[in-house]
Amino acid sequence: MSDQDEYLKLDNQVCFALYSASNAMGRAYQPLLKALDLTYLQYIVMMVLWEQEEVNVKTLGEKTHLDSGTLTPLLKRLEAKDYVRRTRSKEDERVRVITLTSAGVDLKQQAQQVPVEMFCLSKMNEQELTLLKKQCEQLLANLQT
Repeated sequence: MSDQDEYLKLDNQVCFALYSASNAMGRAYQPLLKALDLTYLQYIVMMVLWEQEEVNVKTLGEKTHLDSGTLTPLLKRLEAKDYVRRTRSKEDERVRVITLTSAGVDLKQQAQQVPVEMFCLSKMNEQELTLLKKQCEQLLANLQT
């Protein structure tokens, strides 16, 4: 078997390892987020809002790497759950501003345990997870250029 053949083995693919780990992580999050009535993407958006409380859709998309076609229906569902409010910017009516409602603020308290539980499920120490995160961020940066 040549080196070229080795390149095409599924077990040698970084992309497949990342894909499989991402799927497993998503499955691990499901029961934790179900208790909060959130999908994973909704959880990501809520984490940004728990940090900033108010953000425009463009900035939210940049921060979460989600496009407006994904964000708009997601935000409408979060608004229907009374976690966020979507309004027009007072400075520029073309800009949508997303703010937390009191229910969205209260949800943060319930979500506090999610990262702790995911840390335990990973069975990795803090250094290993920090390194993995940095490597994933570096790979993302490399692929986006």
